[in-house]
Amino acid sequence: MASRLNPYLSFDGNAREAMEFYQAVFGGDLTINTYGEFGAPDESFADKIMHAQLETAEGYTLMGADTPPGMEYRSGGSMTVCLSGEPASPLREYWEKLADGRAVQVPLEKQMWGDHFGQLTDRFGTAWMVNIGQPQG
Repeated sequence: MASRLNPYLSFDGNAREAMEFYQAVFGGDLTINTYGEFGAPDESFADKIMHAQLETAEGYTLMGADTPPGMEYRSGGSMTVCLSGEPASPLREYWEKLADGRAVQVPLEKQMWGDHFGQLTDRFGTAWMVNIGQPQG
């Protein structure tokens, strides 16, 4: 198995909702395991997500979990998930779904470097950047 680098997002009790939202945005196969499935002693946390993994046809892997009891939840802050490349069509569709009713810091539009770029924070507090490159020809 080759090494991979994947975003692993932390949530404050709403990991299932968030990961199902990301599946609706990107498609793909979502696997979810709860703390209860692994014998969590705290029954009030048994239905929370210990590990979720979304694998998409494009090769994206996005992981996430609810922050367990006793650990401090820290939202985003120093990390942004970046989607970049071409063709523009799927990236624009992802942008529209992620941005729906959310805080857009930079609208998805042509930038001084020639690409289309946008930045937003989705409804789960995850920061995203989308950079659509110019077609190579």
